[in-house]
Amino acid sequence: MAATSARFAGFLLFFACISTVHGAGKMLVLVDNWAIRETHSLFFKSLRERGFELVFKLADDTGLSLVKYGEYLYEHLVIFAPSVEEFGGSIDVAAITNFIDGGGNVLLAASSAITDPIREIASECGVEFDEEKTSVIDHMNYDIKDLGKHTLIVADPKDLIKAPMIVGSKPVRPLLFRGVGMVADPDNPLVLNVLHASSMAYSFNPNERVNEYPHAVGKNTLLIAALQARNNARVVFAGSLDFFSDEFFTSGVQHAMAGEKHDQCGNQDLALSLSQWVFKEKGVLRVGNVSHALKGETEPPEAYTILEDVEYSIEIDEFKDGKWQPFDAKDVQLDFVRIDSFVRIFLKPKARKFETTFKLPDVYGVFQFRVDYNRIGYTHLFSTTQVSVRPLQHTQYERFIPSAYPYYGSAFSMMIGVFIFSIVYLHFKEDVKDKTE
Repeated sequence: MAATSARFAGFLLFFACISTVHGAGKMLVLVDNWAIRETHSLFFKSLRERGFELVFKLADDTGLSLVKYGEYLYEHLVIFAPSVEEFGGSIDVAAITNFIDGGGNVLLAASSAITDPIREIASECGVEFDEEKTSVIDHMNYDIKDLGKHTLIVADPKDLIKAPMIVGSKPVRPLLFRGVGMVADPDNPLVLNVLHASSMAYSFNPNERVNEYPHAVGKNTLLIAALQARNNARVVFAGSLDFFSDEFFTSGVQHAMAGEKHDQCGNQDLALSLSQWVFKEKGVLRVGNVSHALKGETEPPEAYTILEDVEYSIEIDEFKDGKWQPFDAKDVQLDFVRIDSFVRIFLKPKARKFETTFKLPDVYGVFQFRVDYNRIGYTHLFSTTQVSVRPLQHTQYERFIPSAYPYYGSAFSMMIGVFIFSIVYLHFKEDVKDKTE
């Protein structure tokens, strides 16, 4: 009985470990006021249904903390507090950037009431929000429910980034947006322009006369931006808190100028795809077993020899639908690198593995099998295996090399010439004349 109980307890412990590994994770949600839990209930409900443990706190709560005893308390952070003047507790801009550096994922939504802390967080990630009280204005693409300021924008789904892993593969209906605009740092290659405004849009205070060049104009005006850091941490910036609200999720959309009408906008579908991506429910890759050996063998040698045929294989998994599945792609490449790449070849997918066979170059040294897969929407996958390649041993060279036949001929001809010359020289005798007085 005791043994059975111990086995049952062990099984429960194992199941708990598996649940922890594959669980959605703990998420801290910072809000301006408690009313946001009600006005954005559909979005938070979708997160709970996907297994996230939501912890709601006011953004200025004095007990806020992301770290305890050197360990992060949360895996994900949602900031729906665009008007916070100062974060409470031990959370500040530096703490949030450190959270991202530590691998945490952040979803941040702003509004026209944006404050300096929110703008500073975005600036640290290569995104610059416009100033407080400004809005994205589009006099040609606004909804019929707009109150006259033309700030309730109808965004065309064609302006979304061409990355189904981030925005979803389904055709998205027109999107509603009401909030602040932003621009991306052109020197930061990690920032992604997820959704930009039309060429007619600009960002400015709708209650003031435009007497200076706006912060953002035309398609440079970003409505939603994303960042995947070099440590694969993900951050999404949305200029509209209303974008995630129940009102926008359930609202219809009618273009005021074109008259095109839809019973429901595409905000909910896009918000679902964005949240799945930023919280790493999809687009996550990992490397499994890596193997290499001479062709026809199973174990790698201590060192390879130039011009040998080598087989290489790597297992790549993708986290999809809540579980790890074999990754399916045809653009995974292998580089055989010393300083530069000597061999670059596509890997062929076969079941869970990607494999190929190639001939080593006629160059010896310390090489690396390197797989560097970096595609928009996926985590950066990098695998490297170091091996040595030596020249041929003296016993491995051919006995006679055809290209050296002329040299062989010249050597033997010289030997024969010396032999003949020796015979002639030894047996030749000059006639000696007698002396006469």
